[in-house]
Amino acid sequence: MRVSLNRVNEDYLFEVKNDNGHKVLLDNKSKKEGKVEGVSPMELLLMALAGCSSIDIIAILNKQKINPKDVKMDVEGDRIPGLVPSLFNKIKVNVRLEGEIPPDKAKRAVCLSFEKYCSVAKTLEYSTPIKYSVFLNGDEI
Repeated sequence: MRVSLNRVNEDYLFEVKNDNGHKVLLDNKSKKEGKVEGVSPMELLLMALAGCSSIDIIAILNKQKINPKDVKMDVEGDRIPGLVPSLFNKIKVNVRLEGEIPPDKAKRAVCLSFEKYCSVAKTLEYSTPIKYSVFLNGDEI
């Protein structure tokens, strides 16, 4: 696995690309001047957590012949204010599943993702507690 980064402008904008050519724009969201044109690296970390876990959840449910109608996640990371580096001290994830999914299977798939399979979550667990809630068709389970 490899990525490459190139500076796009004379400010803080960078383009990161993987070996398949897929790109992400990174920017400094705390800069004082200019428009922020990309995600911050810390936002990208939260996005990676959501993406990794979503892929796991779909794979786990698909193995049980269950295909969710929709999967959404809200991920919020709280950072330690006034500290450099400003690390996350907690992350909260709301997983929202839609479809004909037995509640116990929905909850189990999310649990397996965050506690066993998601490489991003397992990497972060050494520094940051991750709490998650599961919602199925709008109701918390």
